[in-house]
Amino acid sequence: MTKTILVVDDEKRIISLLKAYLEQQGFRVATALNGEEAIFVARHEKPDLIILDIMMPEMDGFEFMRQHRKERETPIILLTAKVEEDEKVIGLELGADDYVTKPFSPRELTSRIRAVLRRTGQSLPEAEVLRLGGITLDRDSHLVTLDEAIVDLTPSEFDLLAALMSSPGRTFSRLELLDQIQDTAFEGYARTIDVHIKNLRAKIEDNPRQPRFIETVYGVGYRFAAR
Repeated sequence: MTKTILVVDDEKRIISLLKAYLEQQGFRVATALNGEEAIFVARHEKPDLIILDIMMPEMDGFEFMRQHRKERETPIILLTAKVEEDEKVIGLELGADDYVTKPFSPRELTSRIRAVLRRTGQSLPEAEVLRLGGITLDRDSHLVTLDEAIVDLTPSEFDLLAALMSSPGRTFSRLELLDQIQDTAFEGYARTIDVHIKNLRAKIEDNPRQPRFIETVYGVGYRFAAR
């Protein structure tokens, strides 16, 4: 059964990043921009886990926890740009299950989500198997085949292909794709993606100069052909 994650943060960029990444990992994602909105969303969605920013307008994360805990004991992972020990203690005393400091890696956060869900006795989403145009990508076994022949990919190439195949037809920017393969995205290194895409095409395309799987969207990024 698909697990629902509620992401609460007043930064729309973080909301967008986490929603896209967690959905690729097989989770259903609900969002809220502040604590007051999160109270309403949590009552309606009944999430299996909440990712909660502390510093927000309207109602901060601590006050949300005080009110939400009166209704449900949902596992909570706190996000914060601050690292003061007192703040961590307050969060843990209010019932937080884990703590992540910004900036963070989406991959690390996903690992922490899975760990918290395991600790709280919840089953995790089944590993996703993606099949498109003769390519099969199995997240669980970390195996890719093309027309039943195994394709040997590096970890970065696998993560890029998984991201693209998870949303065929959607254009990913280079920075979005960079988030899939390293902890933090830096503008100056975005062109690294071009090198990985070139290598990936060489392994899965009949003619890398005229790709039928991974298309270039000039001035933006890349997408997996929606056909």
